[in-house]
Amino acid sequence: MTARPPEPSRTPAAPAAAHPPAALSLAEPPAAPGREDLESLLTIRHFENLLLRMFAEGRLNGTTHTCLGQEYVPVSLAPLLAGDHVLSNHRGHGHYLALFRDPAGLLAEIMGRTGAVCSGVGGSQHIRRDGYLSTGVQGQSLPLAVGIGLRCKRTGSGRLAAAFVGDGTWGEGAVYEALNMAALWRVPVLVVVEHNGIAQSTPTHAQMAGSIADRAAAFGIDFVEVTGHHVPEIRERLTPVVRRVREEHRPAVVQFTTHRLGPHSKGDDTRDPAEVERLRAGDWHRELTDRLGAPFRELDARVRADLEEMAREVEARPPATWTGSGSTDPRTEDRWLN
Repeated sequence: MTARPPEPSRTPAAPAAAHPPAALSLAEPPAAPGREDLESLLTIRHFENLLLRMFAEGRLNGTTHTCLGQEYVPVSLAPLLAGDHVLSNHRGHGHYLALFRDPAGLLAEIMGRTGAVCSGVGGSQHIRRDGYLSTGVQGQSLPLAVGIGLRCKRTGSGRLAAAFVGDGTWGEGAVYEALNMAALWRVPVLVVVEHNGIAQSTPTHAQMAGSIADRAAAFGIDFVEVTGHHVPEIRERLTPVVRRVREEHRPAVVQFTTHRLGPHSKGDDTRDPAEVERLRAGDWHRELTDRLGAPFRELDARVRADLEEMAREVEARPPATWTGSGSTDPRTEDRWLN
């Protein structure tokens, strides 16, 4: 596809300046996350475990894709993206919960119960709420992010469009068309890559030639890699990256080199159990349990118990009723025009 700039210009636009790939190596443990971040991390962890357990018990239908092991990614970014447009994917429960702290609304959506975010018609993967959108279509978020980001730039809203994708999504042609336009038009787009090393059941080395860093460099787009799970340090180091995207309208790709502890969906993990256990050894939850001790274990138990109680309450609700596009639910008010 040949992209034509949306605005006429007397002189060619300067190419987006690319910073050399930078790895944020977080080997030294910084300060522990604050109470609010700990609660968010644990809410996502136990919400995802709860879903897998409810499926195993026959209490849920359909499918679901959990982000076990990756919870720190959306928690780190949530305050940096407050008020922005966030485009999520099929593995998006953590993205939603970190932004909205609404496990009851999300579970009601998945179960089709009253109080559901989208009247129960979106389910696990397709959620829309106040500047947030998730779908199960691989690669769909990047073209949308460019269009939304271009609108933000033209209106001077000061917002950006952040798109969460996985390493497997880089096999989609729409990704490259979108990156090309984002770089040419200097659009405030932040691409967040949750690189967990496996695309459904295929290891990255068997499905991707080269690297994501090199692909970003080909478009002159800034690239940063995050290799640890310590929330305060990640947030501190990514703050200037997000600021550049927002204020200078310079797109960036941030790759979180992470791991997926759970199955691809609710029960289709083809990996050797020993490999998964090796990943668990470096998991944030185990590290914080060892480092913070009894206070963390007490908070962990409380969050888990609260979610179990919430699930019983949601499960007892009547079925959700579709209210149509005229819904006045404040969670789904249209904020995409700016």
